[in-house]
Amino acid sequence: MVHQGAGPPQGRAGSHGIQLARPYLPLLPFFGYLTIFLLLPTAIVTVGAFQDVQGNATLQNITAVFEGEAFRDAFVRSIQLSAVTAVGGAILGALLSWAVAISSPDGRLRRVVLAACGVLAQFGGVMLAFAFVATFGNNGLVTNVLEDGLGLDIPRAATWIYSLNGLAVVYLIFQIPLMVIVFMPSLDGIRREWREASASLGGSGWSFWRHVGGPILAPSFLGALLLLFANAFSAYATAAALISQGSPIVPLRIRGALTGELVLDQANVGKALALGMIVVVAIVMILYTILQRRASRWVR
Repeated sequence: MVHQGAGPPQGRAGSHGIQLARPYLPLLPFFGYLTIFLLLPTAIVTVGAFQDVQGNATLQNITAVFEGEAFRDAFVRSIQLSAVTAVGGAILGALLSWAVAISSPDGRLRRVVLAACGVLAQFGGVMLAFAFVATFGNNGLVTNVLEDGLGLDIPRAATWIYSLNGLAVVYLIFQIPLMVIVFMPSLDGIRREWREASASLGGSGWSFWRHVGGPILAPSFLGALLLLFANAFSAYATAAALISQGSPIVPLRIRGALTGELVLDQANVGKALALGMIVVVAIVMILYTILQRRASRWVR
């Protein structure tokens, strides 16, 4: 006996499944982008870190990273550089954000500062390194003005801009604007009613920031600080353009391992270094996500 109408329910089920999947179809390009530029490279790095040149499983690459003094020093210097620029960028960026936050919400100052920060936060890489060298280098604009215009004796052989100290100054150029962009919504979330309530209870400005404003902004500030750390820790192009000799930080060590500048067949050691960077950044971003969840309850 043949049951009539068996086909239509299946068709309706298939149509229902298409309707459920339709809202997610616009996300397919994003997931494709995420797979090609994040998941796939991460998988290649992770697998390669545990392989030798012949493709056999090994722990030698990880051991070389942990036991190699040059590699350990590179991680230490990268963490120090990232921490210094993150703290400096967070403090200076928070002060700039506060100056903008107390200005008129529709004023020209806010629009100009936020627009400039949006540009400078993305102004990195070779362009930033060239601008810095053209301004403060041995034949830079500021150097020539100080020598020819003011008669100051500045050694032409000065190389501070090509050191980690110079790199820290360059990193602040994009760290401070990034802090403004990230921290400004939290400052805007401080409501006037809270200040008025504190003042009506006899609280001073200091007591408001100590007991109300400070605790509310602390998770946002620390989260932004971690974001700046991860941003500096993973930066490569600016350091590669400024520092051509040696590899003082991890990204430059990875470049040397992959290109075989010093020792051949070190590509998988470079992948082990990259895996270490992934672990550090992942830890930082997990902490950042936790802090952002706490801070989001106070942001409008």
